[in-house]
Amino acid sequence: MSWLRALNATARSGLTIERRRLEPLIAFRGAAGLALVVLLSLGIFGPAVAASSAFGAYQAAIASFQRSWRARPVLALLSGGTLAVSTFLGYVSAVHTAVFMTLIALWAFLAGLFWAIGPAAGVIAASNVAMMLVTVTLPTSVLTAAGHAAMIACGAVVQAGLIVLFPVRRWGAQRDALADALAAEADYARRLREDPLAPFDPEPFVTARSAATVTRREARRRPAELRGTRGVAERVRPVLASLADPAVGAAAEGPERERVRELLAAAGSVLDTAARAVRHGEPVVIASQAFAVLEAPDTTDVLTGPALRAAARLSALLRDVVETAQGEGTSADTETLVRPTLMRMAPVALRTMRKETRGHDSPVLRHAIRTAVVAAVGYLIGVALPYGHGYWVPLAAVMVMRPDFSQTYGRAVARFGGTLVGVTIATAVVQLAHPGPYLSGALAVVSAGLMFLLMRTGYTAASACVSAYVVFLLDMSGLAVGQTIRDRVLLTLIGGILAMAAYAVYPAWETPRLRNRLADWLLADGRYAAAVVAHYADPAGARRTDVRTAVLAARTARIAWQEALERAAHEPVRHRGLSRSAAAGAQEAMAQLGRAAMLMEAHLPSRSTTPVPAAREVADALLHAVERGAKDIRQRRVPHWDEVRGTLAAWDGEGVPDQVVRSGAGLLLDTLDGLTAALDEEGSQARSR
Repeated sequence: MSWLRALNATARSGLTIERRRLEPLIAFRGAAGLALVVLLSLGIFGPAVAASSAFGAYQAAIASFQRSWRARPVLALLSGGTLAVSTFLGYVSAVHTAVFMTLIALWAFLAGLFWAIGPAAGVIAASNVAMMLVTVTLPTSVLTAAGHAAMIACGAVVQAGLIVLFPVRRWGAQRDALADALAAEADYARRLREDPLAPFDPEPFVTARSAATVTRREARRRPAELRGTRGVAERVRPVLASLADPAVGAAAEGPERERVRELLAAAGSVLDTAARAVRHGEPVVIASQAFAVLEAPDTTDVLTGPALRAAARLSALLRDVVETAQGEGTSADTETLVRPTLMRMAPVALRTMRKETRGHDSPVLRHAIRTAVVAAVGYLIGVALPYGHGYWVPLAAVMVMRPDFSQTYGRAVARFGGTLVGVTIATAVVQLAHPGPYLSGALAVVSAGLMFLLMRTGYTAASACVSAYVVFLLDMSGLAVGQTIRDRVLLTLIGGILAMAAYAVYPAWETPRLRNRLADWLLADGRYAAAVVAHYADPAGARRTDVRTAVLAARTARIAWQEALERAAHEPVRHRGLSRSAAAGAQEAMAQLGRAAMLMEAHLPSRSTTPVPAAREVADALLHAVERGAKDIRQRRVPHWDEVRGTLAAWDGEGVPDQVVRSGAGLLLDTLDGLTAALDEEGSQARSR
C-alpha cells in the first residue's frame, strides 16, 4: 500500500463514528463522582486544588472504562495513585526545565513499555503522562505540590468508593464475554448446516477465558452461572464440527445429512437461549422442540458410527450447558483459572517489560523509545513557541501514539478533528460568556460526562469532549486566560505531526514479520494435531491436559497472526513478508489444519478404548515435519511433508481399523499440502518476475 492510500485509510478509520451500546448509568456515575470532587474541593480549597482533584477523579473514571478484567475499584485506585505520584514528581522538578524534560522522557518511556502488559495498562500509563503535563502548571511550592498530589489521590478514592457503593450490573463484562462466546458458537452451528467446512474464529472463547480468570477472593463471590459454562461450551464446538463434516460425520447427502441439519439448528437454538440467560442473569428457558430434536428416538435409526456418537455427545453437552448456565451444574471437570493479585503480578509485569527491552525489533520497545523522544521534543517545542501552555504539544502526541501504525495515524487525525471541535466550542464559551469558577467547573463535569458516554463510539468524539473538559477546567483554575482557539488547535496539530513523523522515522512494521507469525502458527497447530493423534496411540496413558495446553497455544498463535495481518494490511511498505494472495491462502490452509485436529479431538478415545499403535509414528512424523516446515517458512523456503506422506502410506499398508483416525490424518496432510501450494504460488510469481 502506498503512503497516500495508507494515510487516506487511517484518516477514515480515525474519523469513523461507531455505533456501540452506550452505558449511561456508568457514565453518570463517573460524572457524579467528578462533580462531587470538584464542588467540594472548589468550595473548601479553591479553584487550583479543585482542578487537581478533578484530574484525579477523571483519570480514575477513565481507568474504570478500560477493557480489563480487574475489579473496577482497583483500577481506579491504581490509576489515581500512580497519577498522584507522577504529578508530585513533576511538580518538584517543573522549575528546572532540563530535569523536568528528563522526567517526562523517562515516564513516557515507561508508559510505552507498559503496553507489554496489555492495552489497558498502556492506556492508563499514557493517560498519566498526559495528565501530568497539565497538572504541573497548578502549584507553586513543594508543600503545595504535596497537597495537590494528595487531592488527586482523593479524587480517585471518591470514584472507587462510588463504584463500590453503586455498582452497575455486577460481573457485567464477564457475563458479556461468556454470552458472546455462546452466541458465536450458536452462529457456528447454524452456519454448519449450509457449509460443513465453515470456519470458526476462536477469539470469543479466548476473551471469555480471560474474563473467567479471577482472583481467589473473586472466585468465592462469582455467580454460579459463570463458573463452569465456558468449559462445557468449549467442548461443544469440536462435536459440532465433527457431526457436520462429511469425512468423519454424516454423509454429504441423504437422510443422515438432513438429520444433522436438524440437530445443528436445535443446538444453535439452545446455545442462543443460554447466551441470553447468561447475559441478563435470567433463568434458561429452552424450547421443548429443540430438546425434542436433540433427544429424538429415531436418531439411532438414521445416524451410525462416528456421527451417532457425536450426536449423543452433543445432546449430553448441551444439557450440561443449560444446567451450568442456570447455576445448577458442576464445574468439577473444568479448569480453575486463578489470576494473581496486583502485588503478586508486579514481578511478572516487570519481567515482561524487561523482556521487551532485550530485542531491538520489539514493537513495544520501539513504541517506548518513540514516545519518550516525542514527549521530550514536544515539550521543548511547546516551551519555545510564544503561545503559552505548550504542554498541548506533548499531550496530544502522547495520547495518540500506539505501538502500531494504523492506530497512531488514525488517532492523530481523530485527535486533531476532535480537538478542533471541542476547543472551538469551549474556548468560544469561555471568551464570550466569561463563566465563573463554579460554572466552568460544571461545564467541565458535563464535558467529562459526555466523554464517558461516547468514548466507545470513536476517538473523534472522545477527543472533542476531553479537549473541552481541559479548557473549562483550566478556566476554572484561572490558567486559561489569553490562549485562543488558534493557539490550542495549532499546538495540537504540531503534537499530532510529531507523533506521525516519529513512526515514519522509527517504525515497527508488521509486514516483514508475517512469515514469523505464520511459522509460529504452523508450529502451534502442528503440535496440537500431533498431541491429538498421539492420544489415539495410548488412550490409557495419554493426558487430556496435553491436548488442552496445545489448543490454547494454537489459539494464541492464530490470534497473533490475525492481528498482525490486519495491521500489515494498512502499512505503507513494500511487500517483504507475504503477498496478500499468499497470506490469504496460507491462512485458509492453517485454519483447516486446526479444524482437522479439532475433528479428531471430538472423538478422543476413552482410557478403555483399543489403542492404535501406528498413530504414534504419525504423530512423531507430523511433529518433526511442522518443526522443519516452520524453519523453512522463516527462511523463505517452501515446506514439504514427505515424511508425513510416507508414514501414512506405510500405515495404509498395515490397515487402520479406526475411521476417524485415518480420515483425520488424511485431512491433516491435505491441509499441509494446501499451505505448501499457497507459499509455492508466491515463489512461482517471484521467479516469473
